Amino acid sequence: MVGHNVSHSNIKTKRRFMPNLTKATVQSEALGQNVTLRITNAALRTVDNKGGLDAVLLKARDEVLSPRALKIKRQIKAKLAEQTAA
Repeated sequence: MVGHNVSHSNIKTKRRFMPNLTKATVQSEALGQNVTLRITNAALRTVDNKGGLDAVLLKARDEVLSPRALKIKRQIKAKLAEQTAA
């Protein structure tokens, strides 16, 4: 997003609002391993609220996920399919 810094004398200068990215290690229950991702703090709160990384990735559309997240999502789907078949 873009916006303005507004000074006390009401002079407006352009600024950008950048996402608050952090490097977070999140556990995947289906894979049984930790996954390190660069995600926003809002996404980290969503993962906590929705019940874990697996639930968030399985509900998310493929268009909004990064290539690394898509790879993890495919691994989770394969593992869950393997568990239900056995």
